[in-house]
Amino acid sequence: MKKKRTPQFGSFSLQLVFCSAAVCSMITGTLLAFFHPEAPAKASQRMLTFAERVAYQRAIEEVYWHHRIWPRSRGERPDPKPSLDAVMSQAQIESKVQDYLRNSQALEDYWHRPITAEQLQVEMDRMAQRTWDPAVLRELFDALENDPFVIAECLARPALAERLVTDLYTHEQRIHGEVKVEPEYRRASADNRAPYEMAAASASYRLPTISDRPSGCIGETWTATSTTNAPAPRTSHTAVWTGSEMIVWGGYGGSYFNTGGSYNPSTDSWAAISILNAPSARGGYTAVWTGDEMIVWGGDDGMSLNTGGRYNPATNTWTATSTTNAPTGRLFHTAVWSGSQMVVWGGWGEVEFNTGGRYDPSTDSWTATSTISAPAARLEHSAVWTGNEMIVWGGWNGVSYFNSGGKYNPSTDSWAGITTSNAPSGRRFHTAKWSGNEMIVWAGTAGSNSGLNSGGRYNPGTNSWVATSTTNAPAARFIHTAVWTGSDMIVWGGTDGLLQFSTGGRYNPGADNWMATPITNAPEGRAGHTAVWSGSEMMVWGGFVDFGPFYLNTGGRYCAQPDPTPTPTPTPTPTPTATSTPTPSPRGTPVARPRPTPHPRP
Repeated sequence: MKKKRTPQFGSFSLQLVFCSAAVCSMITGTLLAFFHPEAPAKASQRMLTFAERVAYQRAIEEVYWHHRIWPRSRGERPDPKPSLDAVMSQAQIESKVQDYLRNSQALEDYWHRPITAEQLQVEMDRMAQRTWDPAVLRELFDALENDPFVIAECLARPALAERLVTDLYTHEQRIHGEVKVEPEYRRASADNRAPYEMAAASASYRLPTISDRPSGCIGETWTATSTTNAPAPRTSHTAVWTGSEMIVWGGYGGSYFNTGGSYNPSTDSWAAISILNAPSARGGYTAVWTGDEMIVWGGDDGMSLNTGGRYNPATNTWTATSTTNAPTGRLFHTAVWSGSQMVVWGGWGEVEFNTGGRYDPSTDSWTATSTISAPAARLEHSAVWTGNEMIVWGGWNGVSYFNSGGKYNPSTDSWAGITTSNAPSGRRFHTAKWSGNEMIVWAGTAGSNSGLNSGGRYNPGTNSWVATSTTNAPAARFIHTAVWTGSDMIVWGGTDGLLQFSTGGRYNPGADNWMATPITNAPEGRAGHTAVWSGSEMMVWGGFVDFGPFYLNTGGRYCAQPDPTPTPTPTPTPTPTATSTPTPSPRGTPVARPRPTPHPRP
C-alpha cells in the first residue's frame, strides 16, 4: 500500500503535533451542596422490580423519540415517522436497564462505592439546576409520574452510574494500566446472572423544582457545556443534532479516535457511546443525520478509507456500512442526506476526485454518481441539500481555488452547472448553509492564510449570485463553523493563520446585515471545532488552539433567541447536515506524524 506523505499547505503547516498534557481525573468524595426546592420531601421504602424499571425506561425513550428530528420540511423523508416500537425493541430497552444496573453493581462489588440516596438526590438537583432544556426535563419528570423515587432510580441513577464508572475506570487505567472491569466489555458480554436488583431501602427524596422558562437559555448569552464525562479532547471530528442530544464522534487528539459521546442539554450531561462494532478510528470523514441514525463515512487514519458505520442513539449500537460498490477511499469530501440516501462527492485519496456515491441505508447498498457534466475534481469544498438537489461549490485541487460548482439531482443522476457571474472569489475551508431558498457561503481562505470575510448568496431558481455585506462582518477567518437558525446564519470561531477566534456573527439574509455574537463567557478561541443548532442554541465543542493543551474537550452554548420553533411532531424541522472540518495544526514543537492531508504539489 502506498504510504501517505505529509505536505505543507503554503506557509501554514497542516501537520498536527503530539502533546502530552497532564489531564487528571480526580475522584472526589465531596459532592455539590444540595439544591433546596420548594417541593416537599417524600419518604420511601420500596424497591422497583426489573419489569417496573423497563416500563419507566420505555417512558423515557418515548420522550426522546418524540423529540427526534425526522427530516421532512424540505421533502427529505417521504415516509412518516414510525412509532418507538418500530425502531426499538423490548429487548433493547431491557438492555439499557441492565446496563445501568450492572454499572451500579460494579460500583458496589468491584469498587466498593455503592451509590447512595444522597448522591441520587444531588444528581436530581443538579439536573434541575443545570438543565438547558427545561421543557424536555419536565416531560421526563412527567413520564416518571413526578415521583422523586422513580426519578432518582430511573433518570438520575443511569447518568450517575455511567459517570462514576467511567471516572473510576479511567483513574485506575492511568494508575495501573489494564484493569479488570472494562465498561464496554461488561456491556457487550453475555451475563447469565439475573438482572441486578437494588435492595429495598428507606430514602427521603425531594422533587426538584425545574425552571418555568420554556427554554433554558437567556438571549444573547453564552453558557459553558459540562466537561464531566465528556469525550477526550479532539479536532477533525463530527457532530450531529438528533432533536434531543448532540452526538460527537471520531477525530484526532494526539491519536485517531473511534470514540464519542452524546450531550443531553436537558440534563446537562455527557454519556459515552458504544465502541462495539464502531468504525475504525479516523479523522477528516463526514457524518449525516437520517432521522434515526448517524451515518459516518470515509476519512483517514494514515490511509484513505472507504468504510463507515451507522450509529443508532436509541439503542446505542453500530452497524457497518457496505463497501461493495462504495466510492474509492477519500477524505476532505462532502456528504448530504437526501431523505433516503447519503450522497458523498469529491475529496482526496492520493488524487482529487469528481466522483461520488449514493448510500441507501435501507438496502445497505451504494450507487455511483454520474461524472457527466460534474464539476472539476476538488477537495475542501462545501455542499448543501436544497430539498431536491445537492449543490457543491468552491474548494481547490492543490493548485487552483475554485469559485465554481454544480447541482446534482439524485433522482435523475444528473449534474447541471451553476453560474460564476458575481460569485465569490475561489476559496476553501469556507462554510455553506441552505436558508430555504438560497445557499449562503462565507469566509475561507485562498492561500494567503489570512482568511476572507466575504461571501455570497446563490439562488438556484434564478441561477444567480448576490454578495453578502461586509459591513460589521466578523474578521476574516477560515476553519470556522456555521449553523442556520431558520432566519439567520451564525458563524463562530476559526483562525486567520495567526490566532484562533472566540468571536462570531449573525447574518440575516433578508436584511443583508451582520450582528456580532457576544464575547462574554464565550468559549476560548478555537478552530477545527464543530457546531450544531438545537432549535434555540448553537452548541460548539472541541477543536484546537495554538498553545497547550492544543486539543479541547470544552464547548459552549450560545442562545440566539431565534423565531419560535414549532413543538416537535412526527415531522419536525431538520437541522443542517454536519460535516467534519479538516484543520491546520496548532503550533508548538512540531512532531511529524501521519495526518489526513492532501498530497503535496509541485
